[in-house]
Amino acid sequence: MFDAVLDVGIVGGSVLITFYVLSAALFVYLLCREASVGWAVTAIVVIIVGALIGGALLWLTVNLLDLFGGPVSDAAWIWVPAATGAILLAIWNLWRSRWWRKLIAIIAIPVFAITATLAVNAAYGIDRTLGDLLGIQTEQPLAFFDPGADPAPADPSDPLYSTWTAPSGMPSAGEVGTPEPAVPNTVSGFAARPAGLYLPPAALVENPPRLPLVIMMMGQPGRPNPDFIAATLDDFAAKHDGLAPIALVVDQLGDPTVDPLCLDTDLGAVETYITKDVLPWAKLHLNVLQGAEYTTVAGYSNGGGCAAYFGAKYPDLFGNTLAIAPTEYPGVEHPKETLTKVFKGDQAKYDAVKPENIMAAKAPYADSVGIYAVGADDSVYVPGTKRLADAATAAGIVSTFYEVPGGDHGAKTLTGGLDEGFAVLAPRLGLEAPPAE
Repeated sequence: MFDAVLDVGIVGGSVLITFYVLSAALFVYLLCREASVGWAVTAIVVIIVGALIGGALLWLTVNLLDLFGGPVSDAAWIWVPAATGAILLAIWNLWRSRWWRKLIAIIAIPVFAITATLAVNAAYGIDRTLGDLLGIQTEQPLAFFDPGADPAPADPSDPLYSTWTAPSGMPSAGEVGTPEPAVPNTVSGFAARPAGLYLPPAALVENPPRLPLVIMMMGQPGRPNPDFIAATLDDFAAKHDGLAPIALVVDQLGDPTVDPLCLDTDLGAVETYITKDVLPWAKLHLNVLQGAEYTTVAGYSNGGGCAAYFGAKYPDLFGNTLAIAPTEYPGVEHPKETLTKVFKGDQAKYDAVKPENIMAAKAPYADSVGIYAVGADDSVYVPGTKRLADAATAAGIVSTFYEVPGGDHGAKTLTGGLDEGFAVLAPRLGLEAPPAE
Protein backbone atom coordinates (compact mmCIF):
# COMPACT_ATOMS: atom_id res chain seq x y z
CA MET A 1 0.00 0.00 0.00
CA PHE A 2 2.80 2.42 0.94
CA ASP A 3 4.69 1.59 -2.27
CA ALA A 4 1.52 2.25 -4.26
CA VAL A 5 1.43 5.78 -2.85
CA LEU A 6 5.13 6.30 -3.61
CA ASP A 7 4.57 5.12 -7.19
CA VAL A 8 1.90 7.76 -7.89
CA GLY A 9 2.88 9.85 -10.91
CA ILE A 10 3.55 13.53 -10.23
CA VAL A 11 4.73 14.76 -13.64
CA GLY A 12 1.60 15.84 -15.46
CA GLY A 13 -1.70 14.09 -14.88
CA SER A 14 -4.30 14.49 -12.19
CA VAL A 15 -2.03 15.14 -9.20
CA LEU A 16 -0.31 18.13 -10.74
CA ILE A 17 -3.53 19.56 -12.19
CA THR A 18 -5.29 19.18 -8.84
CA PHE A 19 -2.62 21.20 -7.06
CA TYR A 20 -2.64 23.86 -9.79
CA VAL A 21 -6.41 24.30 -9.49
CA LEU A 22 -6.41 24.19 -5.69
CA SER A 23 -3.59 26.75 -5.45
CA ALA A 24 -5.33 29.08 -7.89
CA ALA A 25 -8.60 28.87 -5.94
CA LEU A 26 -6.88 29.51 -2.60
CA PHE A 27 -4.88 32.41 -4.01
CA VAL A 28 -7.99 34.09 -5.41
CA TYR A 29 -9.82 33.64 -2.10
CA LEU A 30 -6.93 35.14 -0.11
CA LEU A 31 -6.50 37.97 -2.59
CA CYS A 32 -10.19 38.92 -2.47
CA ARG A 33 -10.23 39.55 1.25
CA GLU A 34 -11.96 42.91 0.86
CA ALA A 35 -12.89 45.32 -1.90
CA SER A 36 -10.87 48.41 -1.07
CA VAL A 37 -7.98 50.36 -2.55
CA GLY A 38 -6.06 50.02 0.70
CA TRP A 39 -6.25 46.24 0.66
CA ALA A 40 -5.39 46.10 -3.04
CA VAL A 41 -2.21 48.12 -2.45
CA THR A 42 -1.35 46.07 0.62
CA ALA A 43 -1.85 42.77 -1.20
CA ILE A 44 0.33 43.85 -4.14
CA VAL A 45 3.13 45.00 -1.83
CA VAL A 46 2.93 41.79 0.23
CA ILE A 47 3.09 39.60 -2.89
CA ILE A 48 6.04 41.53 -4.33
CA VAL A 49 7.97 41.42 -1.05
CA GLY A 50 7.27 37.71 -0.70
CA ALA A 51 8.45 37.07 -4.26
CA LEU A 52 11.65 39.03 -3.64
CA ILE A 53 12.32 37.01 -0.48
CA GLY A 54 11.81 33.78 -2.43
CA GLY A 55 14.09 34.88 -5.24
CA ALA A 56 16.80 35.86 -2.75
CA LEU A 57 16.54 32.55 -0.89
CA LEU A 58 16.74 30.62 -4.15
CA TRP A 59 19.78 32.60 -5.25
CA LEU A 60 21.45 31.91 -1.90
CA THR A 61 20.61 28.20 -2.12
CA VAL A 62 21.88 27.84 -5.68
CA ASN A 63 24.89 30.14 -5.77
CA LEU A 64 26.27 30.16 -2.23
CA LEU A 65 25.12 26.92 -0.61
CA ASP A 66 25.14 24.93 -3.90
CA LEU A 67 22.45 22.57 -2.60
CA PHE A 68 21.39 21.69 -6.15
CA GLY A 69 24.85 20.89 -7.47
CA GLY A 70 24.65 23.56 -10.19
CA PRO A 71 22.22 25.85 -12.01
CA VAL A 72 18.49 25.26 -11.71
CA SER A 73 15.72 25.32 -14.29
CA ASP A 74 14.17 28.61 -15.35
CA ALA A 75 10.93 27.22 -13.91
CA ALA A 76 12.43 27.45 -10.41
CA TRP A 77 12.99 31.20 -10.82
CA ILE A 78 9.30 31.59 -11.64
CA TRP A 79 7.65 29.17 -9.25
CA VAL A 80 9.69 29.78 -6.10
CA PRO A 81 9.06 33.56 -6.02
CA ALA A 82 5.43 32.93 -6.97
CA ALA A 83 5.04 30.50 -4.08
CA THR A 84 6.72 32.73 -1.50
CA GLY A 85 4.65 35.70 -2.65
CA ALA A 86 1.47 33.66 -2.24
CA ILE A 87 2.65 32.30 1.12
CA LEU A 88 3.28 35.80 2.48
CA LEU A 89 -0.20 36.78 1.30
CA ALA A 90 -1.59 33.80 3.24
CA ILE A 91 0.32 34.84 6.35
CA TRP A 92 -1.04 38.39 6.01
CA ASN A 93 -4.56 36.93 5.97
CA LEU A 94 -4.04 35.57 9.50
CA TRP A 95 -4.38 39.04 11.03
CA ARG A 96 -7.71 40.70 11.72
CA SER A 97 -9.68 37.99 9.96
CA ARG A 98 -12.38 35.50 10.87
CA TRP A 99 -11.52 32.00 12.00
CA TRP A 100 -12.42 30.33 8.72
CA ARG A 101 -10.17 32.69 6.76
CA LYS A 102 -7.35 31.93 9.18
CA LEU A 103 -7.95 28.20 8.68
CA ILE A 104 -7.94 28.53 4.89
CA ALA A 105 -4.77 30.65 5.03
CA ILE A 106 -3.03 27.99 7.15
CA ILE A 107 -4.05 25.28 4.68
CA ALA A 108 -2.92 27.41 1.73
CA ILE A 109 0.68 27.74 2.93
CA PRO A 110 1.73 24.08 2.44
CA VAL A 111 -0.44 23.84 -0.70
CA PHE A 112 1.46 26.72 -2.31
CA ALA A 113 4.80 25.19 -1.32
CA ILE A 114 3.86 21.74 -2.63
CA THR A 115 2.51 23.16 -5.89
CA ALA A 116 5.74 25.05 -6.57
CA THR A 117 7.79 21.95 -5.77
CA LEU A 118 5.71 19.80 -8.11
CA ALA A 119 5.82 22.42 -10.87
CA VAL A 120 9.60 22.77 -10.75
CA ASN A 121 9.97 19.01 -10.61
CA ALA A 122 7.70 18.65 -13.64
CA ALA A 123 9.86 21.09 -15.58
CA TYR A 124 12.79 18.70 -15.18
CA GLY A 125 10.70 15.55 -15.59
CA ILE A 126 13.36 13.38 -13.91
CA ASP A 127 11.54 12.50 -10.68
CA ARG A 128 8.35 11.01 -12.10
CA THR A 129 6.82 9.57 -8.94
CA LEU A 130 6.40 10.66 -5.34
CA GLY A 131 9.01 8.09 -4.33
CA ASP A 132 11.49 9.53 -6.83
CA LEU A 133 10.95 13.03 -5.48
CA LEU A 134 11.43 11.89 -1.89
CA GLY A 135 14.44 9.76 -2.82
CA ILE A 136 12.74 6.59 -1.62
CA GLN A 137 13.48 3.48 -3.63
CA THR A 138 10.49 1.34 -4.56
CA GLU A 139 12.17 -1.14 -6.90
CA GLN A 140 11.92 -4.70 -5.64
CA PRO A 141 14.87 -7.10 -5.30
CA LEU A 142 15.67 -8.67 -8.66
CA ALA A 143 17.31 -12.06 -8.88
CA PHE A 144 19.64 -12.55 -11.83
CA PHE A 145 21.58 -15.31 -13.52
CA ASP A 146 25.04 -15.44 -11.95
CA PRO A 147 27.47 -17.25 -14.27
CA GLY A 148 29.78 -17.90 -11.33
CA ALA A 149 32.82 -18.07 -13.62
CA ASP A 150 36.08 -16.77 -12.18
CA PRO A 151 37.91 -16.05 -14.38
CA ALA A 152 35.21 -15.44 -16.98
CA PRO A 153 35.55 -17.20 -20.34
CA ALA A 154 36.90 -15.28 -23.32
CA ASP A 155 34.45 -13.18 -25.30
CA PRO A 156 33.13 -14.88 -28.44
CA SER A 157 34.74 -13.89 -31.73
CA ASP A 158 31.42 -13.55 -33.54
CA PRO A 159 29.09 -10.64 -32.69
CA LEU A 160 25.88 -11.48 -30.91
CA TYR A 161 23.59 -10.29 -33.67
CA SER A 162 25.04 -12.95 -36.00
CA THR A 163 24.68 -15.88 -33.60
CA TRP A 164 21.59 -15.10 -31.52
CA THR A 165 18.14 -16.47 -32.16
CA ALA A 166 15.43 -15.34 -29.78
CA PRO A 167 13.79 -18.42 -28.21
CA SER A 168 10.05 -18.87 -28.07
CA GLY A 169 8.51 -17.64 -24.86
CA MET A 170 11.09 -14.88 -24.35
CA PRO A 171 9.55 -11.96 -22.42
CA SER A 172 8.61 -8.95 -24.52
CA ALA A 173 10.16 -6.52 -22.03
CA GLY A 174 13.01 -6.49 -19.57
CA GLU A 175 12.87 -6.35 -15.78
CA VAL A 176 13.94 -3.68 -13.31
CA GLY A 177 14.81 -3.98 -9.64
CA THR A 178 17.60 -3.82 -7.13
CA PRO A 179 20.24 -6.54 -7.54
CA GLU A 180 19.89 -9.37 -5.08
CA PRO A 181 22.53 -9.97 -3.75
CA ALA A 182 23.48 -6.32 -3.53
CA VAL A 183 26.56 -4.62 -4.93
CA PRO A 184 29.20 -4.62 -2.15
CA ASN A 185 31.43 -1.77 -1.00
CA THR A 186 34.10 -4.01 0.49
CA VAL A 187 37.13 -2.23 -0.91
CA SER A 188 35.98 1.40 -0.80
CA GLY A 189 33.71 1.48 2.22
CA PHE A 190 31.62 4.05 0.34
CA ALA A 191 28.09 4.29 1.76
CA ALA A 192 26.25 4.02 -1.55
CA ARG A 193 22.50 3.65 -1.79
CA PRO A 194 21.18 0.45 -3.40
CA ALA A 195 21.85 0.19 -7.12
CA GLY A 196 19.20 -0.28 -9.80
CA LEU A 197 19.47 -3.16 -12.25
CA TYR A 198 17.95 -3.58 -15.71
CA LEU A 199 17.88 -6.99 -17.40
CA PRO A 200 16.79 -7.04 -21.06
CA PRO A 201 14.54 -9.80 -22.44
CA ALA A 202 17.51 -11.84 -23.70
CA ALA A 203 18.87 -11.98 -20.14
CA LEU A 204 15.63 -13.53 -18.84
CA VAL A 205 15.60 -16.73 -20.90
CA GLU A 206 17.05 -20.11 -20.07
CA ASN A 207 20.74 -20.23 -20.97
CA PRO A 208 20.97 -16.49 -21.66
CA PRO A 209 23.80 -15.07 -23.76
CA ARG A 210 26.46 -12.88 -22.23
CA LEU A 211 25.55 -9.27 -22.98
CA PRO A 212 27.30 -5.87 -22.97
CA LEU A 213 27.47 -4.03 -19.65
CA VAL A 214 26.53 -0.44 -18.82
CA ILE A 215 27.48 1.21 -15.53
CA MET A 216 25.36 4.36 -15.19
CA MET A 217 25.10 7.24 -12.71
CA MET A 218 22.29 9.79 -12.40
CA GLY A 219 22.31 13.47 -11.42
CA GLN A 220 22.37 15.47 -8.19
CA PRO A 221 20.13 15.58 -6.29
CA GLY A 222 18.79 12.24 -7.35
CA ARG A 223 18.95 8.53 -6.80
CA PRO A 224 20.17 5.50 -8.78
CA ASN A 225 16.94 5.26 -10.76
CA PRO A 226 17.04 2.65 -13.56
CA ASP A 227 13.72 3.63 -15.15
CA PHE A 228 15.07 5.94 -17.87
CA ILE A 229 17.77 3.63 -19.18
CA ALA A 230 15.36 0.69 -18.85
CA ALA A 231 12.84 2.45 -21.10
CA THR A 232 15.50 3.19 -23.71
CA LEU A 233 16.92 -0.33 -23.64
CA ASP A 234 13.48 -1.92 -23.76
CA ASP A 235 12.81 0.01 -26.97
CA PHE A 236 16.24 -1.01 -28.22
CA ALA A 237 15.63 -4.66 -27.37
CA ALA A 238 12.29 -4.65 -29.18
CA LYS A 239 14.17 -3.79 -32.38
CA HIS A 240 17.03 -6.26 -31.78
CA ASP A 241 15.32 -9.57 -30.97
CA GLY A 242 15.50 -8.99 -27.23
CA LEU A 243 19.20 -8.07 -27.21
CA ALA A 244 20.34 -5.04 -25.22
CA PRO A 245 22.99 -4.30 -22.62
CA ILE A 246 22.56 -5.18 -18.97
CA ALA A 247 22.51 -1.86 -17.09
CA LEU A 248 23.59 -1.29 -13.51
CA VAL A 249 22.65 2.19 -12.19
CA VAL A 250 24.83 2.98 -9.20
CA ASP A 251 25.06 5.74 -6.62
CA GLN A 252 28.02 8.12 -6.85
CA LEU A 253 26.69 10.49 -4.16
CA GLY A 254 25.77 8.54 -1.03
CA ASP A 255 24.00 11.62 0.30
CA PRO A 256 22.08 13.46 -2.46
CA THR A 257 23.01 16.82 -0.92
CA VAL A 258 26.76 16.06 -1.09
CA ASP A 259 28.95 15.81 -4.19
CA PRO A 260 32.06 13.64 -3.64
CA LEU A 261 33.15 14.62 -7.20
CA CYS A 262 33.51 10.96 -8.28
CA LEU A 263 36.98 11.02 -6.75
CA ASP A 264 38.54 9.55 -3.63
CA THR A 265 38.20 12.45 -1.21
CA ASP A 266 37.25 13.11 2.39
CA LEU A 267 33.64 13.03 1.16
CA GLY A 268 33.89 9.39 0.08
CA ALA A 269 35.99 6.97 -1.96
CA VAL A 270 33.75 7.04 -5.04
CA GLU A 271 36.50 6.35 -7.58
CA THR A 272 37.53 3.22 -5.70
CA TYR A 273 33.89 2.23 -5.31
CA ILE A 274 33.22 2.36 -9.06
CA THR A 275 36.50 0.82 -10.23
CA LYS A 276 37.27 -1.67 -7.44
CA ASP A 277 33.84 -2.61 -6.05
CA VAL A 278 31.15 -2.05 -8.70
CA LEU A 279 32.92 -3.02 -11.90
CA PRO A 280 34.67 -6.19 -10.67
CA TRP A 281 31.45 -7.35 -9.00
CA ALA A 282 29.43 -6.72 -12.17
CA LYS A 283 32.00 -8.49 -14.38
CA LEU A 284 32.00 -11.51 -12.06
CA HIS A 285 28.35 -11.86 -11.10
CA LEU A 286 26.37 -10.43 -14.03
CA ASN A 287 26.25 -12.42 -17.24
CA VAL A 288 28.20 -9.88 -19.27
CA LEU A 289 30.89 -9.74 -21.92
CA GLN A 290 34.27 -8.94 -20.41
CA GLY A 291 36.11 -6.76 -22.92
CA ALA A 292 36.39 -3.01 -22.49
CA GLU A 293 34.81 -2.56 -25.92
CA TYR A 294 31.62 -4.10 -24.50
CA THR A 295 31.70 -2.03 -21.30
CA THR A 296 30.12 1.42 -21.21
CA VAL A 297 30.25 4.03 -18.48
CA ALA A 298 27.25 6.34 -18.76
CA GLY A 299 25.78 9.18 -16.80
CA TYR A 300 23.52 12.21 -16.71
CA SER A 301 24.44 15.66 -15.35
CA ASN A 302 26.59 15.02 -12.27
CA GLY A 303 26.72 11.37 -13.28
CA GLY A 304 27.60 12.45 -16.83
CA GLY A 305 30.63 14.25 -15.49
CA CYS A 306 31.58 11.08 -13.66
CA ALA A 307 31.20 9.09 -16.89
CA ALA A 308 33.45 11.54 -18.75
CA TYR A 309 36.06 11.23 -16.00
CA PHE A 310 36.05 7.44 -15.76
CA GLY A 311 35.97 7.00 -19.53
CA ALA A 312 38.95 9.32 -19.94
CA LYS A 313 41.03 7.86 -17.10
CA TYR A 314 40.25 4.16 -17.46
CA PRO A 315 40.01 3.25 -21.17
CA ASP A 316 41.23 -0.23 -20.26
CA LEU A 317 38.09 -0.68 -18.14
CA PHE A 318 35.52 1.36 -20.04
CA GLY A 319 35.88 1.29 -23.81
CA ASN A 320 32.78 3.44 -24.25
CA THR A 321 31.63 6.68 -22.65
CA LEU A 322 28.09 8.05 -22.80
CA ALA A 323 28.03 11.42 -21.05
CA ILE A 324 24.67 13.20 -21.13
CA ALA A 325 24.58 16.89 -20.13
CA PRO A 326 27.77 16.29 -18.16
CA THR A 327 29.46 18.58 -15.69
CA GLU A 328 32.67 19.45 -17.52
CA TYR A 329 34.99 18.56 -14.65
CA PRO A 330 34.71 17.87 -10.89
CA GLY A 331 33.49 20.92 -9.02
CA VAL A 332 32.99 23.03 -12.16
CA GLU A 333 30.08 24.83 -10.47
CA HIS A 334 32.38 26.18 -7.71
CA PRO A 335 36.02 25.69 -8.78
CA LYS A 336 37.61 28.06 -6.24
CA GLU A 337 35.91 26.33 -3.33
CA THR A 338 36.77 22.91 -4.74
CA LEU A 339 40.41 23.93 -5.20
CA THR A 340 40.62 25.14 -1.62
CA LYS A 341 38.63 22.50 0.24
CA VAL A 342 39.32 19.34 -1.76
CA PHE A 343 42.75 19.97 -3.27
CA LYS A 344 44.15 22.19 -0.49
CA GLY A 345 45.07 24.86 -3.01
CA ASP A 346 47.10 22.53 -5.25
CA GLN A 347 46.08 23.67 -8.75
CA ALA A 348 48.19 21.00 -10.46
CA LYS A 349 46.36 18.21 -8.61
CA TYR A 350 43.02 19.78 -9.48
CA ASP A 351 43.91 20.14 -13.14
CA ALA A 352 45.01 16.50 -13.22
CA VAL A 353 41.46 15.22 -12.60
CA LYS A 354 39.84 17.27 -15.37
CA PRO A 355 38.79 14.93 -18.21
CA GLU A 356 40.09 17.23 -20.94
CA ASN A 357 43.55 17.21 -19.39
CA ILE A 358 43.43 13.46 -18.80
CA MET A 359 42.52 12.84 -22.44
CA ALA A 360 45.33 15.09 -23.66
CA ALA A 361 47.84 13.28 -21.44
CA LYS A 362 46.71 9.79 -22.48
CA ALA A 363 46.40 10.51 -26.21
CA PRO A 364 46.27 8.76 -28.52
CA TYR A 365 43.58 6.35 -27.32
CA ALA A 366 43.84 2.98 -29.03
CA ASP A 367 40.20 1.87 -28.99
CA SER A 368 37.71 4.16 -27.26
CA VAL A 369 34.33 5.55 -28.24
CA GLY A 370 32.67 8.59 -26.69
CA ILE A 371 29.20 10.06 -27.06
CA TYR A 372 28.68 13.49 -25.52
CA ALA A 373 25.03 14.58 -25.62
CA VAL A 374 23.39 17.75 -24.33
CA GLY A 375 20.08 19.56 -24.75
CA ALA A 376 20.15 22.05 -27.60
CA ASP A 377 18.45 24.58 -25.30
CA ASP A 378 20.69 23.89 -22.29
CA SER A 379 22.83 27.01 -22.56
CA VAL A 380 24.70 26.28 -19.32
CA TYR A 381 25.88 22.80 -20.29
CA VAL A 382 26.31 23.04 -24.08
CA PRO A 383 29.74 24.75 -24.05
CA GLY A 384 31.34 22.32 -21.59
CA THR A 385 29.88 19.29 -23.33
CA LYS A 386 31.23 20.53 -26.66
CA ARG A 387 34.68 21.06 -25.14
CA LEU A 388 34.66 17.49 -23.80
CA ALA A 389 33.69 16.12 -27.23
CA ASP A 390 36.37 18.21 -28.96
CA ALA A 391 39.01 17.08 -26.46
CA ALA A 392 38.00 13.45 -27.00
CA THR A 393 38.27 13.79 -30.76
CA ALA A 394 41.68 15.45 -30.45
CA ALA A 395 42.83 12.56 -28.24
CA GLY A 396 41.90 9.94 -30.83
CA ILE A 397 38.62 8.84 -29.26
CA VAL A 398 35.94 8.09 -31.85
CA SER A 399 33.55 10.79 -30.69
CA THR A 400 30.01 11.95 -31.29
CA PHE A 401 28.66 15.31 -30.15
CA TYR A 402 24.87 15.34 -30.16
CA GLU A 403 22.46 18.14 -29.31
CA VAL A 404 19.02 16.84 -28.36
CA PRO A 405 16.51 18.96 -30.29
CA GLY A 406 14.40 21.07 -27.94
CA GLY A 407 16.10 19.59 -24.89
CA ASP A 408 16.96 21.54 -21.77
CA HIS A 409 18.57 20.10 -18.63
CA GLY A 410 15.83 17.56 -18.01
CA ALA A 411 14.13 14.34 -19.01
CA LYS A 412 13.93 15.11 -22.73
CA THR A 413 17.69 15.46 -22.92
CA LEU A 414 18.30 12.38 -20.79
CA THR A 415 16.00 10.24 -22.93
CA GLY A 416 17.28 11.70 -26.20
CA GLY A 417 20.89 11.24 -25.15
CA LEU A 418 20.33 7.62 -24.16
CA ASP A 419 18.53 6.86 -27.43
CA GLU A 420 21.28 8.41 -29.52
CA GLY A 421 24.05 6.86 -27.46
CA PHE A 422 22.90 3.29 -27.87
CA ALA A 423 22.08 3.84 -31.53
CA VAL A 424 25.72 4.83 -32.02
CA LEU A 425 27.07 2.01 -29.85
CA ALA A 426 24.89 -0.83 -31.20
CA PRO A 427 27.35 -2.11 -33.86
CA ARG A 428 30.35 -1.80 -31.55
CA LEU A 429 28.54 -3.79 -28.86
CA GLY A 430 27.79 -6.53 -31.36
CA LEU A 431 24.05 -5.97 -31.21
CA GLU A 432 23.51 -5.01 -34.84
CA ALA A 433 25.44 -5.16 -38.08
CA PRO A 434 27.72 -2.21 -38.81
CA PRO A 435 26.44 0.20 -41.45
CA ALA A 436 27.38 -0.62 -45.03
CA GLU A 437 30.32 1.40 -46.29
